[in-house]
Amino acid sequence: MSGRVKMSLGGTFPLAKDLLVHRMGYGAMQLAGRGVFGPPKDRNAAVAVLREAVALGIDHIDTSDYYGPHVTNQIIREALHPYPGDLHIVTKVGARRDAQGGWLPARSPQQLRQAVHDNLNNLGLERLDVVNLRVGGGRDGNSVIPGSIAEQFTALAELQEKGLIRHLGLSTVSAEQVEEAQLIVPVVCVQNYYNVAHREDDHLIDSLATQGIAYVPYFPLGGFTPLQSDILNRVAARLGTTPQTVALAWLLQRSPNILLIPGTSSVEHLRENVDAAGLTLSETDLAELNSIGA
Repeated sequence: MSGRVKMSLGGTFPLAKDLLVHRMGYGAMQLAGRGVFGPPKDRNAAVAVLREAVALGIDHIDTSDYYGPHVTNQIIREALHPYPGDLHIVTKVGARRDAQGGWLPARSPQQLRQAVHDNLNNLGLERLDVVNLRVGGGRDGNSVIPGSIAEQFTALAELQEKGLIRHLGLSTVSAEQVEEAQLIVPVVCVQNYYNVAHREDDHLIDSLATQGIAYVPYFPLGGFTPLQSDILNRVAARLGTTPQTVALAWLLQRSPNILLIPGTSSVEHLRENVDAAGLTLSETDLAELNSIGA
């Protein structure tokens, strides 16, 4: 199976001139404990998922040092360090956890600098391939918060200039914030909440595609509230696959600049997610699925 999957993985997309990745990646958030807090029940299983992801040909892993906190990055290091030359780690800064596992903003220049160093230390790296500045959040955790991000993005740009960061991206941002950041240094990717049922970023995706900038939807399967749709179930049954596989395949066909980072703590589910890269949806399928988010 692994050899066949390595030939697909949704094709490739250049995050930058020096960073070509397969469109199917892996999101490591679920490797931490319940609520993305503390250690997992089965650390060996978490290590196995990461190693299987690499064996399947996945070459970019999304993470953050505030997953756990620290736990997920430490598991990634245990499982994969020293990292294969074609494996790229994408991380996020801009938040922290309190003692109860709550999510708090951490976007002062000093907090961002510390977060970058924490990621480097826990991953065992001297330079991070991509660092995303997470800006939004709000009550639902996924909403854009308007306002200037120049001070925060400049702080990361200074670390990039020092050689600690290879490329910069953004997470949970508006089109206006992307434009502002682009005036400071190039943005290689935008990571926002988006899936077949939640499509407020349609225009942003198309705009980024014309600029050659990757769009990385988090919660592509709904996140903590899995996608539920009679239409999704019907299309999946017709194709003899799972609703989750259909939802991921829809994203891959939505736009060529979309990169996927579905997360799981199960090797079986990881393989099912990767299978989406080999599923082609017909025009009829797409028309039905598009009606979910209409």
